[in-house]
Amino acid sequence: MDNHPDASATPSPVSGTGPAPADPSAAAIQSVPNAYVVGATAQISERGQHTLKHGDLFGVFDHSGNILFGPGIADGLYYLDTRHLSALSLSLCGARPILLSSTLRENNATLSCDLTNPELQLAPRAGCTECETLSHDLIHVRRTRFLWNRACHERLLLRNFDVETRDANIEIEFFADFADLFEARGTPRAKHGTLSPARVDEDSVLLCYTGLDDRVRRTRLRFEPRPDRLTATSARFDLSLKPGERRLVHVVIECDPDLDEARDPAVPHSVHAARPAEQFLFSMVEARRALRISSARAAAIATSNEIFNEAIRRCISDIYMLVTDKPTGPYPYAGVPWYSTAFGRDALITAMQMLWLDPAIASGVLAFLAENQAKVVDHVADAEPGKILHETRRGEMAELGEVPFRHYYGSVDSTPLFVMLAGQYLERTGDVATIAVLWPNIERAIDWIDQYGDRDGDGFVEYGRRNENGLANQGWKDSFDSVFHADGTLAEGPIALCEVQAYVYEAKLSAAAIGRRLGHTALALRLETEAAALRVAFNVKFWLEDLGTYAIALDGRKQPCRVRSSNAGHTLLSGIVPPERAARIVSGLMSRTFFSGWGIRTIPVGEARFNPMAYHNGSVWPHDNALIALGLARYGYKDEAARLFGALFDAALYADLRRLPELFCGFARQRGEGPVRYPVACSPQAWAAATLPSLAQACLGLRFDPATVTVHFDTPRLPPFLDQLTLYNLSVGGGRVSVHVSRLGGEVAINVLEREGAIKVQITS
Repeated sequence: MDNHPDASATPSPVSGTGPAPADPSAAAIQSVPNAYVVGATAQISERGQHTLKHGDLFGVFDHSGNILFGPGIADGLYYLDTRHLSALSLSLCGARPILLSSTLRENNATLSCDLTNPELQLAPRAGCTECETLSHDLIHVRRTRFLWNRACHERLLLRNFDVETRDANIEIEFFADFADLFEARGTPRAKHGTLSPARVDEDSVLLCYTGLDDRVRRTRLRFEPRPDRLTATSARFDLSLKPGERRLVHVVIECDPDLDEARDPAVPHSVHAARPAEQFLFSMVEARRALRISSARAAAIATSNEIFNEAIRRCISDIYMLVTDKPTGPYPYAGVPWYSTAFGRDALITAMQMLWLDPAIASGVLAFLAENQAKVVDHVADAEPGKILHETRRGEMAELGEVPFRHYYGSVDSTPLFVMLAGQYLERTGDVATIAVLWPNIERAIDWIDQYGDRDGDGFVEYGRRNENGLANQGWKDSFDSVFHADGTLAEGPIALCEVQAYVYEAKLSAAAIGRRLGHTALALRLETEAAALRVAFNVKFWLEDLGTYAIALDGRKQPCRVRSSNAGHTLLSGIVPPERAARIVSGLMSRTFFSGWGIRTIPVGEARFNPMAYHNGSVWPHDNALIALGLARYGYKDEAARLFGALFDAALYADLRRLPELFCGFARQRGEGPVRYPVACSPQAWAAATLPSLAQACLGLRFDPATVTVHFDTPRLPPFLDQLTLYNLSVGGGRVSVHVSRLGGEVAINVLEREGAIKVQITS
């Protein structure tokens, strides 16, 4: 294609990728129940995508490695919630290459795409009058791409498999609209900043945008070798390839280049100034080394089931790709593409799920959330002193207040979950020093529960947004229609969710245990008394005898929402449920109305708003099932936990890359078919990635006692698809142990393979 704007023109979308989305008035946000919901368009649900992430940079690409641009498409290279590259396409001899295959490496380090030429009619050679035919499959192109330190690195390897010399040109077209992530995923925006004319040098293009927040955002593309033609929107390379000859082209796409404060101090300045080929090699080595170092912290799992081994390796790789190293320690971002930022609830739950494997994640999560704990009342941010963060964003719309999520505290459960995780971390590691530093934050969190969380002084924690643009529902099921009465009428707030009361109960007991370790005996006694009172009141007000479960919530008039839900399964995580009631809850959750064959639905068949395609009203969420399984194990229902383990593993068999998505539809399982996909589910998602490791812990009854340096297996079970399982490098109290778990008839045997230090293994049945 030869019709390109000159270098001084404002960049426009790549030809053929479609027009930019329409710009409805931002006032329309107020008329939509879920103003910030991710739109499910045909283009999104039907297209396959690959995702890469490093730190605050992530990319969404099609299977050929391209970035498509157009209505309903949100591909791109995103940095700090801004789309720094919104279109990228590769052509070979003027045509789109044929996709042979594309593969995301098992450790998520690189994306590789193999492409070849279609049959082409080429222009006549010099001195000839007839067009030349290039048969298909003669020129091979291998794209290798990865992200590292705010840059996307790509290498194109071309090889001629013909028996004669071939002239081949490749063209890379690109465009950056610098859209805010919320706009890219569907939130309308009335005004935008200014795109500056591109600056084109001999081997680089600099694209700039000045936002309405007065911040300048930049994208620089650098090429090696020097392109034969370079404009504001494309780079072209004219190559002559002898038979069997290979040629390399390198591209590096840098987001906000030359910002010293954002640069990794561990990377020498000379590397940033190096040629793209040198940067590619150095950065690839560093990226793989960093992944090895971080994932080496975790205990390892190997089993007799090779497919499960693939799935668990993908889980661990996804977790450590999503983990971002912050000054406070490792922090798992919630998911790619829409939630690649620090969320409170998601990180807390992920840290709980991973605590047995890698306690360092919990330490990093606690430290970051303590640092960002709310200090003042701020109704715009739904913040009150002591409250734990829900979400933080750094894009233009957040900076301007067009969306309320710059530092947003609209989650009712993050605060008790923070205290719960602190208690679990101390129990897992015995790290009193870390918890002592966090003690003031734990006290402030408990104060928030009592002073602000309990809005009417009835002993229950309720929520109701202070900002009309904030989230209407503030539990983990935060869709606008996720809390309702038996007739389908939406509940009016303030709303007290059943699982939140269980979290508060466990949080007060956790804070009491921590307080006793730190010498705060009087406070510990008070918290234990309050927890006991909450247990009694909860079982009086929330229990529905005729339904055999807890109401999903109490509404603002203290009327129970008589709806069965998976929320009740979360109450089993704490000891707030009497054993006889636990039995009835478990029976309901494992019934056919709840259990789809792929897992427990969020809402069972028969409820007014049940819809297997709804985000929270009938779908199946892997992490939801993992938390329920941990509760089942706590109450001794190991066989039921193993059944969930089997169902979720079976779902992973059908998932791309064996990767469990954020959720899938709640249709009943059909013989020979996989679960029905949810169109805009995030994948990877942190708490979904941590699901299989968490289910393994539940079935094995795995817990740790640092005081006695003991690893406990309480009534261990292996699901039917696993005959043997080996856990390497389980650590506690300075000791390490590797164990082999095997099925012997109906029993499970555990053998110690390797031991370091005075560590013990204890099995109870």
